Amino acid sequence: MIWFFFSIEEFKSAIVKSSNLFIPGLDRISWKHLKVIVKDDKCLKIFINIADVCINLEYWPSYFKLLLSIIISKPNKALYDSLKMFQPIVLLNTFWKFIEKVIRERLQFQAISNNFIYSNQLGGLKQQSTTDIGIFFNLFDLIRMD
Repeated sequence: MIWFFFSIEEFKSAIVKSSNLFIPGLDRISWKHLKVIVKDDKCLKIFINIADVCINLEYWPSYFKLLLSIIISKPNKALYDSLKMFQPIVLLNTFWKFIEKVIRERLQFQAISNNFIYSNQLGGLKQQSTTDIGIFFNLFDLIRMD
């Protein structure tokens, strides 16, 4: 498969969908700050160039691989004597999460547009909401009745 260079539109689309409520990663850059940074087209083009070079060289800098794993207790639990009462959270660099989000969007678009996804694979895909699942099951019931 040929990998085409990233576009400004791909990155702008990905950043708009990002919630400002997520905790920043090790780089301490929040989505709110990243949104301000990439409003400047020069800064955005630098991000895109870095992503393109990483893909073409098939090399991920160690900076992108740094993570911090923290464990928090789940709220409203009577006892904390079991591992199930705790939730691990992995904090990645926000910059890498941004690139990863763009890659994920592109791969999902390619997979759906080329019919690589089995029709029953509905979880987490665009245009595969609970309404779509309901329509799928209603059609399935109609076909079974025939």
